[in-house]
Amino acid sequence: MDGTPEEITTLVGREVYSNNGMFVGEVEDVRLDLDHEAVTGMALAELNDELFRGQIEPGKGVLIPYRWVRAVGDVILINDVIERLKTPDEDEESLVA
Repeated sequence: MDGTPEEITTLVGREVYSNNGMFVGEVEDVRLDLDHEAVTGMALAELNDELFRGQIEPGKGVLIPYRWVRAVGDVILINDVIERLKTPDEDEESLVA
């Protein structure tokens, strides 16, 4: 990027991946703080079923904090914290299996 500001609407429609390369979802909308003129979150739809199964109803989305964003380019990279959404029971089951 050349440092030129981009329109906020350019985020809409971009795919979001964790920094480990796992697809998370697609940006459907952005959340703004008008007092500070800043993006504070991104509403994601078309979610990765593997990540959100049993936690988010089908057809629903999630709002992730913009502070998780690591890079914006052709796709948006976010911290791998999204991959840690498993419940403690799921983690214990994966250790036992």
